[in-house]
Amino acid sequence: MFALNLTKPLPRRCVRNIRCKGRGGRTDEDGSVLSLTRLCLLSLADNMKDVWVKDYADKYLDQYSFRHIMGPFNLLPGELVEELTQLLCTRKQLSRAALHLLLVPQLRGLSLESCPGLVTSALCAHITARCQGLCRLDLSGAQQLPSKVLCETLCCLPALRSLSLAGMPCDRCVISTIAHHCRLLRHLDVSCCHFLSPAALLPLGGGAFCSSSARPSSSSFCRTSTSPPPSSSFSSAPSPSVSSSLPPLPLTSLLALDIGFGEEDGDNAVAAAYLLLSLPGLERVAMEGLAQACCLIEHREFKQTDEFSYREGVPRLEEVWRERRNRQGIDSWRKKREGAAAGVEEHDEEEEILWEEYCGESEKDACTDEEPSCSLKQAEEKKRGRVLSESGDEHLILHLKDVKGVTWDRLESLSRLCPDICSISVNADDESSGRRNGSVLAAALQTWSGQLLSLSVQFPGPLVDLLPAIQVVGSSLVSLTVEGVKTSPQTSLLEVIKSCPRLRDLLIFAEPPIMPEEENGEEDRWDDRDLPRVPHLCSLTLKFSYSHSQMKPAMSWMSLRKTLMCLLIGSPLLEKLTLVSLPCPLDCVLQRVLGPHLNPRMDSTDAPPVPLRRVQHITLQRTDVTMVTVKNIIQHSKRLKLVDVRYCWRINKVEWLSCMKSSEVQVVWV
Repeated sequence: MFALNLTKPLPRRCVRNIRCKGRGGRTDEDGSVLSLTRLCLLSLADNMKDVWVKDYADKYLDQYSFRHIMGPFNLLPGELVEELTQLLCTRKQLSRAALHLLLVPQLRGLSLESCPGLVTSALCAHITARCQGLCRLDLSGAQQLPSKVLCETLCCLPALRSLSLAGMPCDRCVISTIAHHCRLLRHLDVSCCHFLSPAALLPLGGGAFCSSSARPSSSSFCRTSTSPPPSSSFSSAPSPSVSSSLPPLPLTSLLALDIGFGEEDGDNAVAAAYLLLSLPGLERVAMEGLAQACCLIEHREFKQTDEFSYREGVPRLEEVWRERRNRQGIDSWRKKREGAAAGVEEHDEEEEILWEEYCGESEKDACTDEEPSCSLKQAEEKKRGRVLSESGDEHLILHLKDVKGVTWDRLESLSRLCPDICSISVNADDESSGRRNGSVLAAALQTWSGQLLSLSVQFPGPLVDLLPAIQVVGSSLVSLTVEGVKTSPQTSLLEVIKSCPRLRDLLIFAEPPIMPEEENGEEDRWDDRDLPRVPHLCSLTLKFSYSHSQMKPAMSWMSLRKTLMCLLIGSPLLEKLTLVSLPCPLDCVLQRVLGPHLNPRMDSTDAPPVPLRRVQHITLQRTDVTMVTVKNIIQHSKRLKLVDVRYCWRINKVEWLSCMKSSEVQVVWV
């Protein structure tokens, strides 16, 4: 059979079952009453297996293969079908039968990242037959899907704007297919694709990077030219032209961290440089060698890349750079001309005269040049170069805003080429020069002071060496992630908090202090009113490394309790709290935070915001928290859904079972 119609009305018995199965009193994560649409989707999810897909699963799923199915969801708007699919994925309830019925023509977004095991060659055939209007597709993690099947699928999805293939067996053929058939693509994620070399990404830049021999055909999707190159030298080999009929993809986001290795050590940086220059719309990039690529471009060290360009059969990097710079100069000149036309007519007339003079000079040069190699194309390039020089815009600017995979040693070039960055992830993994790394990072971040919103740093040195860099951009940060730092009893996390008053997300993964700290009895003299506040903080993660053979962490940082008091009391909007293997007592801190607020009679309109009232997920692994404190948190936090107290040595199995019976909150313990 070619098509199957499953749209007949359900019997009354089934309708009654649906109504009975629905659970009343559901609320959203913020405590508000759910909309009628959301309640209907929840009801559909609850009854998906026993009602909506039962007939298809029992009678047709394994017996027949239908190209089209008129199922119960064909009349549902595509946005609701997508939301229902995501709901089932989140619950781990999306089955093969349900997915077959949810693949409707009006579907515009499909994400199977949470259930990659469902992605098969047969499913891809269903997608290409029924969902050719897909704009967003995420197949991340589907390692069992052959690259040839993936190519055949992508050829039939020309409307894609967003494509995520992280962790899949992608190769050069897949990238070539994307470059030729997904011409509207704006976001591409090929992270962790270990069969994909950096040079294989070059076809995304269009033009000469997409050679005719690499273009996929209908008969074979992985047929590429493998003939050996001639033995001529690099300098004498002809270079392909940059210009071509196939323009670059309109990519604004390219994620390609942890992909395969290149043939040479420097291929990552060279490939990144080619992509930065050939994809003018890029704003978000995650690639190894990104900072080194900016250094190559800034210092015009193009001779170092000639071997790469010859080996890959692509234009020399200098030609790509010159084309990009000329394009930037013309765009800048046009913007100035448009601004002059809107404001000052006199200035516009002068620019128009200047442009006509350049056109005349270029045409004259092209016509009177006696050398046969001087063509109209060279005259055009000369004209563009003159316009660029006259505009004074010799410095190439890359419009990146979000970068990942950056190393600290080339940050200066990145800061000069990319002044618009608002999110950056830096890896400073050289332990021998931690203080120097911190000062270099602080100097580079100065360019983005006041505009940087997100900072992620891998820093194996002391946290105190990183503090100057955080202080440079802290006033504007809304997200801060620090990994691998070393701590000591003298480390002041309060200084970090004071430097970042606008934080919404704070994540710190640190090494605990080696030397223990002696208690000085200052806990009783703490004044909560003197602590800094983080009023916008929604997510707090503080993890310390530990050994699995160690039952309890060493209490080596007693003054950390003051920082925890600051974060918990001064963050009334906190929704997610993760505290793992703390080198200080936590139970007494939580009791002090909750103590004044456990009595409802103390609530008033004039009272300060109540801490932990909005929290939904709490992880307190390997801490000294007790079950009494856990029950107080559950009683106090009405939106709480999950409490993770695994490996908390002061909680026993009897207490855990008793709490599970008396509370609707999920409590995890081992």
